[in-house]
Amino acid sequence: MGAGHSHPLHVHGHSVVHRLAPHVKVLATVGYALALATVPDRAWWAFLLLALLVTTAVVAAGLPVRFVATRALVVVPFVAFGALVPFVSSGHDAAWGPLSWSTAGAWAGSAIAWRSLLGVTASIVLAGTTELPRLLAGLERLHVPPALVAIASFMLRYLEIVAQELARMRAAMTARGHDPRWAWQLRPLATASGALFVRTYERGERVHLAMQARGWSGAMPPLREDQPDVGTPLAVAWAATAALVAIAARVMPS
Repeated sequence: MGAGHSHPLHVHGHSVVHRLAPHVKVLATVGYALALATVPDRAWWAFLLLALLVTTAVVAAGLPVRFVATRALVVVPFVAFGALVPFVSSGHDAAWGPLSWSTAGAWAGSAIAWRSLLGVTASIVLAGTTELPRLLAGLERLHVPPALVAIASFMLRYLEIVAQELARMRAAMTARGHDPRWAWQLRPLATASGALFVRTYERGERVHLAMQARGWSGAMPPLREDQPDVGTPLAVAWAATAALVAIAARVMPS
């Protein structure tokens, strides 16, 4: 399967979230992220409501729990950093035995973990229910600069090719006895990565010359636009609810 039609983050399905127009899903995800970013650190109830919202989206999309959980592991470093914030922050005002920490730092660290986990989960829902060509069409419909859409299109198209070439180079080095186990043995792999960068740059030049020879005018052909469907009001209500939660968290005292 080509990189333009399938990717590891996409799950084929026919749920109401899958059938939504891609530009609607992009706007809803951006609105949710903005609401998540503006919630005060101490508004734990707002984070719980936003977690309930994104869980509702996951269930409505029919995404497997294991699929979401394994891809959400990318937030582990951010969660670990949030757990350290109370102990590295100044103004320690709480203690338990030999340990002391900052209460303000604890709230800030928990907010970092909340925002990281919920934001990544929302992006997983977007990617898991939208094929790459439809996602690019949604960006185009939102009037994202054509140059950025073209760059994203080529990046997604050739990322799989570059990854396969790197795998072949790695297999060739292994066949020649290169099996690094320590940090000081990674020099050949770094050299191969540099060679891969040069090859990728040269490939880009050849592709650009071939496109110019075929009449490239600087803009990609217009992508197919999706027709609006009955699920759009649900997405609007979902994003509006997230915005209302953020506003209420700002207005209400902590």
